[in-house]
Amino acid sequence: MNKTYVKEFFVSIQGEGPYVGYKQLFIRFCKCNLTCKYCDTEFLASTGAKEYSAQELFEAVRALDLTGVHSISLTGGEPLLDTEFLKEFLPLVRPLAKIYLETNATLPAQLGEIKALVDIVSADIKLESSTGIKGLNDRHDEFFAACAGKDAYAKIVFDGAITDDEIKTTSELAKKHGLEIVLSPMMLGHKMSVGSEFVTNVHNKYLTHYDRVRVIPQVHKFIGLE
Repeated sequence: MNKTYVKEFFVSIQGEGPYVGYKQLFIRFCKCNLTCKYCDTEFLASTGAKEYSAQELFEAVRALDLTGVHSISLTGGEPLLDTEFLKEFLPLVRPLAKIYLETNATLPAQLGEIKALVDIVSADIKLESSTGIKGLNDRHDEFFAACAGKDAYAKIVFDGAITDDEIKTTSELAKKHGLEIVLSPMMLGHKMSVGSEFVTNVHNKYLTHYDRVRVIPQVHKFIGLE
């Protein structure tokens, strides 16, 4: 029996990406293989997380009021570090709603293990300028190739340090795999870290390379939701 630590689970409104505004059940896993400098989530299992078996977590989330829930968001952290757990858990919970995977898009092999059990993939493209992490484009390329056949999109969190080269490279990457890009300005609390004019300029630069790009800030932070 596989067990894993879950930080929290709750019903709220999706505040990011093309599914913004949909009611979701969020399940936040604790592990992550990256350390992004803008990350605002506390993952350590020792700080309030609880260990569950697949059956225990299923029973716990099934007890919630799931009326109108569009999908179940697997978030974190990095949920794909828990693929053995998810192999047991997803067949139990999938009849309740669609499965929406939020991932840092660096673990293509792990995606392959549960791909058939996932309906929607929200996949980050990590910029060095905003995360402080170098050299992820090749891993993203492999991951997006593994997403073929799924409802998937690429999310890019950016701040004032984004470069023209990053804009060109990430546009080409998304275009190669036919993925829509959702630009998400980095937030400082409930405010964007950059001004509206800067956001518009970044968007326009993207549109010179690729036409499937839109801006969606983290709406849940503006309206004070989890």
